[in-house]
Amino acid sequence: MIKKWSFYTSLILIIAYLSSGFKPFELHNHNWFQVNEKDELSYLFPSLEQKDYTNLNVPFTGKFFIGFKEAIAFKESQGKYHKINSLGYMGKYQFGSETLKTIGINDSLSFLNSPKLQEKAFVTLLSKNKWELKDEIEKFSGRIVGGVKVTESGILAAAHLGGVGSVKRFLNSNGSRKCKDEYGTSVKTYMRDFGGYETSGIIAENDAKVN
Repeated sequence: MIKKWSFYTSLILIIAYLSSGFKPFELHNHNWFQVNEKDELSYLFPSLEQKDYTNLNVPFTGKFFIGFKEAIAFKESQGKYHKINSLGYMGKYQFGSETLKTIGINDSLSFLNSPKLQEKAFVTLLSKNKWELKDEIEKFSGRIVGGVKVTESGILAAAHLGGVGSVKRFLNSNGSRKCKDEYGTSVKTYMRDFGGYETSGIIAENDAKVN
């Protein structure tokens, strides 16, 4: 019994001695993970300052297909499903009524009120355009045309803007034909800005229709 008592007493004394060698540190509870660096206060994310986010790519969609979709949507409509521009182009990806008919959508109002239908329409038009531009994709991908490196995603984005015919004219003229939409945005600009995204999963289909 005495041996046990001596053991536990010694153990407590040893722990107390070792603990005395460590200096306690203070935890500062700052809002928004605020920290002190060289006597200056700075914020780590999340931040109270909106400007801290301006150079971040949020969400981090990268060059995946979802990044391709959202980049085009932002360019076309700031991602707004119910937007109609001054020329009558509709939705998140700004479709014209005639283009919708080519992929099997005849009710523009239903299209405008259905985000799901708009997403399907975008992918369906990509499939149709990929079929119609398959020769150009094979021939020009990786080449420099008009100062722009040609990629499949760039070609498909340009076709969404100006149509298949405009893309063919631009490529086959080696970039000398300056094809633009009604607002003055060029096929070349879309081909440059949306190049290098992952679109290999889009299946080329001659008569693609929205199910």
